[in-house]
Amino acid sequence: MNHARPAGARPDCALLGFRLLVALLIGIHGWHRLHAGTSPIFGDWLATQDIPLAHAIAWGVTISEIIGSACLAVGLCVRPFALLFMAIYAMGIVLVHAPEGWFVVGAGRNGMEYSVLLIGSLALVALRIRTPLWHAFGSR
Repeated sequence: MNHARPAGARPDCALLGFRLLVALLIGIHGWHRLHAGTSPIFGDWLATQDIPLAHAIAWGVTISEIIGSACLAVGLCVRPFALLFMAIYAMGIVLVHAPEGWFVVGAGRNGMEYSVLLIGSLALVALRIRTPLWHAFGSR
């Protein structure tokens, strides 16, 4: 896909900002799990759900959130990472959040509303790929 802008075209700063925000939220999730040392606990839990290769998947999700969020931020492989994260968070809804209801806080706890928001945000980012980060601030 050609990411070149037509001469005189302005970068879509709102889209760039939105993509950076989504990348930040996902990155924080992965970095927290890495620094807190909870990937093995996540893997243990996945194993209780009869997920094959549970620990490999837990580490794969953690590393994907760290590397993939950086790629989203700079505009590399945006669509593949967005699709991967959409699949990960959809499974999170099925396995964890849907049984808890809709609300994350307030009228409920640990529901699926945040995951649905992330999935919708990732879908928008994947559909509106425009400009890698370095092109947004390049010369005119």
